[in-house]
Amino acid sequence: MQGVEAELRRLGGMSMGQLRERYKERFPDEFGTTHRRYLIRRIAWRLQAAAYGGLSAEALRRALEIADEGELRGGSPARDPGKSGAIEMTNASRERDPRLPPVGTELTRSYRNRTISVTVSAGGFTYQGGAYGSLSAVAYAATGTRWNGLLFFGIAKRGDSRRGAKTHAA
Repeated sequence: MQGVEAELRRLGGMSMGQLRERYKERFPDEFGTTHRRYLIRRIAWRLQAAAYGGLSAEALRRALEIADEGELRGGSPARDPGKSGAIEMTNASRERDPRLPPVGTELTRSYRNRTISVTVSAGGFTYQGGAYGSLSAVAYAATGTRWNGLLFFGIAKRGDSRRGAKTHAA
């Protein structure tokens, strides 16, 4: 694994242009940033996760317990399921958030003089004919801005605990 360590050392000497290009290689579906330390840390994490493996099953379970909706979508690179501790992140493997309304419920939100409607489905959410894995993803698609989907659609209020919040359709 000396190659990984050498690559990690090289990151510190790269220009911002080189770092952005490297970031695009490792995270092709994410927007880059102009924050040098962030780029280095994310690239380093991806290099190490690919070489040594991502989060253990226990660490991922704990992270899912405490994370806000959608925080772990950019999980570690795919790992060989035959390896010890490897698990796959799928919608089926995640516990359904008890704050979400029943399947078939339509959630609406008025935003900048238009109505955003989303339907709760078995595997996530449907918005304008597209399937989304989280309300946060729907809110982003509808507004172009990152939101906590539960707050955006009025399902949770700031300060609600993950398990103690009440559900309701807006």
